[in-house]
Amino acid sequence: MPMQRMCQIVERGQLNPYAVTMTLAVGEELSRQISFGQFVHIRCGEGLLLRRPISICDWQEGLLRIVFEVRGEGTAWLAERKEGESLDVLGPLGRGFRLDRQGRYLLVGGGIGVPPLLSCAVGTAGRSTAVLGFRSADRAMLLGDFAARCAAVRVASDDGTIGVHGFVDGVAREVLEADRDFDAVLACGPKPMLKSVARVAKEFGVPCQVSMEERMGCGVGACLVCSCDMADGSRKHVCKDGPVFDAKEVDWDA
Repeated sequence: MPMQRMCQIVERGQLNPYAVTMTLAVGEELSRQISFGQFVHIRCGEGLLLRRPISICDWQEGLLRIVFEVRGEGTAWLAERKEGESLDVLGPLGRGFRLDRQGRYLLVGGGIGVPPLLSCAVGTAGRSTAVLGFRSADRAMLLGDFAARCAAVRVASDDGTIGVHGFVDGVAREVLEADRDFDAVLACGPKPMLKSVARVAKEFGVPCQVSMEERMGCGVGACLVCSCDMADGSRKHVCKDGPVFDAKEVDWDA
């Protein structure tokens, strides 16, 4: 059951020129409800009507970590908050990844889709492999966190300034060509990236779950802002029915 409460910022940091990390004291009751791949909806300023959805990067007893980039007025306001200030938080929200803590997964993230996969790496205690993609070296984040919690980490960048010059689907293909013994591919990032990764996973016969990035309004399925077309002709809400879907469910050509 989602909860709304004021949560104090207990730690704030800058991961790169664009990305901010915050740890919030959310209380044990809320933190016990979190599952992998969920998000919180945060009120950003008195003059802004809509909350901003922020993926949960990781959590522990009573604490929740978020990582976000400044993309507009709301996240710009959020990035200016300091340690000791409190935020109006609603969550946890959405349906996350179906993950077995004893499993082994290929985690594929692009850009701001990287942070929500960190909890999956933590949850599988060093058995998973991560493929992380960024626009350029100055956008890279959380590499040390993933290295400490994964069996292996591969990095790609659009301009070649860090890791492999290319895209994550190509690196994921290389990983699966050498070893397809994964319980599933878990992917998060922009839709074109997810489409490509889902195609690669299907080629190697590995199940794939995708966390969709869509603009959201209410965050609880009451509006139609984040509707997403499914392969069976239906439409689902990313905020309530997702953000995580089986890749086979999604109409990638819509």
